[in-house]
Amino acid sequence: SSIDRGIPLIAIGAYCLMPNHFHLLIRELQLRGVSRFMQKLSTAYTMYFNLSRERSGALFQGKFKAKDVNSDEYLKYLFSYIHLNPSELTNSRNKEKFLSSYSYSSYSDYYEGNRDIGCVLMPSEFPNYFLDRNKFQQYIQEWIRYKHTVEVEA
Repeated sequence: SSIDRGIPLIAIGAYCLMPNHFHLLIRELQLRGVSRFMQKLSTAYTMYFNLSRERSGALFQGKFKAKDVNSDEYLKYLFSYIHLNPSELTNSRNKEKFLSSYSYSSYSDYYEGNRDIGCVLMPSEFPNYFLDRNKFQQYIQEWIRYKHTVEVEA
């Protein structure tokens, strides 16, 4: 049975959980939705973490960082950046294979379509290219080539 959670505060377009931080690409659906969502998320995770480790106290330092996305180019960049973030964890030359096996991001949802995209993500609240698997694959491959070129030149 599904739980009625009411009207959503935000829509998630992309996410990536890393060992010591996380990235969320979100769109506010209600006034102050981002702040309210982040407060609920950090409170719930802190409670879970503290309970599971029999500890108490804060987990996070300071407030979350948020940036407004004011152009389509920047949105495409963030979309790729978030999904490529885990590639920094591997020395493998096959970044796409590593990213496909990394289960703590929305990469597989878009690249392979092997999970229920509607369970966490709301791509329909974002530009159409979020729903186009071929365009997503193209963006990722372009960024991998670009990053590889930059690393080789450095």
